[in-house]
Amino acid sequence: MVQYTTTVDLAFAALADPTRRAVLERLGAGSATISELAEPFGMSLTGMKKHIRLLEEASLVATEKVGRARRCALVPYAFEGISTWLQRLDRFAQVVQRTKGAL
Repeated sequence: MVQYTTTVDLAFAALADPTRRAVLERLGAGSATISELAEPFGMSLTGMKKHIRLLEEASLVATEKVGRARRCALVPYAFEGISTWLQRLDRFAQVVQRTKGAL
């Protein structure tokens, strides 16, 4: 298995899965328990916990134990590294387009 070392690497690895992207979209509307996140997917709590663990490792989601439930929320600054990387990629694409025009 590939080992990811930077926060951006971990974030993109986490974002590669459509279920995790859907979980992030849901958490954009507010925090939720793991049970609440698992229900729309018909997924077991164990399955959703694995997704949440990967999102936590990527620093995209934070969890907090509240009573017997674990509540999940987006980490507010989490997407800054991804945004910065995408901006660099956009600048690269602009250079490529200018180069194509010069040929």
